[in-house]
This record gives sequence, C-alpha cells and structure tokens, in this order.
Amino acid sequence: MNTEPRVDDDQLLDAYSQAVIGAVDTVGPAVVNVQRGDVGAGSGVIFTPDGLVLTNHHVVHGAARVDVILTDGRALRADVIGQDAGTDLAVLRVDATLRWARFGDSRRVRVGQVAIAIGNPFGFQHSVTTGVISALGRSLRSQSGRLIDDIIQTDASLNPGNSGGPLVTTRGEVIGINTAMILPAQGLCFAIGINTARFVASRLIRDGRIRRGYIGIAGQNIDVPRTLARANRVAIASAVRVDSVEKGSPAAKAGLEKGDIIVAFGDVAIAGVDDLHRVLGEEQINHAVDVAVIRGGQRRTVAVTPVESQRN
Repeated sequence: MNTEPRVDDDQLLDAYSQAVIGAVDTVGPAVVNVQRGDVGAGSGVIFTPDGLVLTNHHVVHGAARVDVILTDGRALRADVIGQDAGTDLAVLRVDATLRWARFGDSRRVRVGQVAIAIGNPFGFQHSVTTGVISALGRSLRSQSGRLIDDIIQTDASLNPGNSGGPLVTTRGEVIGINTAMILPAQGLCFAIGINTARFVASRLIRDGRIRRGYIGIAGQNIDVPRTLARANRVAIASAVRVDSVEKGSPAAKAGLEKGDIIVAFGDVAIAGVDDLHRVLGEEQINHAVDVAVIRGGQRRTVAVTPVESQRN
C-alpha cells in the first residue's frame, strides 16, 4: 500500500509559480531594454555592479548611439566596450551602480530543466516566458559565417526584441544569452551558453575585440577518398581544399598552394572549414604551427605562422 502523501496539481503549480517568480525577482531588475537611437533594438543583462551590460552584437552593430532603459524607466547612455560578430556578443557600459545578475554554469544545465527568458519582445518591456531546456551542445551559424558552439536550445518563447536578454534558471542564475529563433517554427529558440559568453565578455573588456588567428586562404570542404586517406595515413573522410592563397599572407609565406588539401593543423584533425576556424584562436597568433596537407597525392607538412586577424 502506498503511504506517501499525495501532492495535488495545485501544490505543484504553486511551487512552479513561486520558483519562476523568485527567479524573475532576482534577475529582472538587471534586464535592460537596449535602444539604437529612438528605435528599440533588443535586450541586455547587467552583469557587474559598475554597469557592464551583455547583449548581442547584432543588437548594437553599426549604431551611432546606444541607450539602455532600466526597469524603473530611466534611460542611460551606453558606451560599446567591445563586440564580436563571430559569437554575436557585445559588452556595453553605463555610468551607474545598478542591480546585476549572477552567471551560472552552462556545463551543469540539463535537458528538461525549467528555463526562463526575460526581455523586451516587440518593445513590450520586461516580458517573461518559460519553458524547458530542449537540447544542449547545438551549433548556430552567426551572421559573420562562423559557427557558435555551446548553444542551448529551449522552447521558452523568444520574439524580436528578446535578443541579448538572459535565459535563467529557477535559482536566478543566468545560463545563456538569448540570440535567435527559427521562424515560422514554434518552440525552436536558442541561447549562447553563458560559459562561452563569460569568456568572450572577458576578452571584449580586455581588448575590445576577440583576437583570432589568420593565415590568408579561401577554402572549401571536400570529401577525401578512402584510398587517398589510407595511403596518407589520415583518419578523416573530409578536409579543406585551398581554393586561393592571399598574396603576402602567412599561408603564402609558408608555401601553401591552391589545390592543397589541409588535413591537420598541429595535432588537430581538420575535417572542414569550421574546424579550421575553431583552431585559429588567440593562442595561435605569431606561433609557428605544422600544417599537414596532401599535395599531388602525397602528405607533407608546412610551418605556418598565423597573424592576428583584422576582421571582426
């Protein structure tokens, strides 16, 4: 005989409501409406007591003036500290001491847990939607063409204007920065994991940009025939074929040629252009790296020294 006390639906709903209310009370005062001139553009979240705001790159890119509207209605001028198209993130600063939100740990997020989105969809300030974490580890292509990793998928409804706002747990911790939805699909919404956002924000505060390596090639993904892979002892089915080499670039100086098939960068196998983007990080700048290529059916190695990319 089951002797456990019965929990009715009203009690469960009340507990759920209280959890959401608590999270919104905690994080809500740190959520701002980001405006470009007189036009509402998106949302943001204050993450330090001295007025640093995290939002999306596409919310502020190209704006001559940025203002943030607080929950109490105050409008404050914001300076753009740094922005990165590759991860669709930007950091703003306002000259005020404000309520701020705590970052959580996106590695500890679990599929099925409650997710709360706070933002300003279509200019309706401080709107709250709830759902669950639908999937983890997604990748999403930014407007710059780079893949953003550590993407959280949620069915908490997002609409234009939510971009840059926080995705929050019932404990009131920010686990993602809302960035996109797929239209006309319903319940397919995405947030940049807060661990990625924390790292990017630290670099934007330090440098105003994300420093990435550049070698100066244009390439495309190709399939590697099994016989060619076996003959050259490479365990990949695809790689990057060099379509052009920029004159005077690190690739040109190293002797990379049109038609070379890049199969490894240092000790990292390269199965496509996205893999090459990922390995060309700040730590590679001005350091020689052995790049394995197949040329004329034979594997060879060239030493390439990436320089800092001037593209953001």
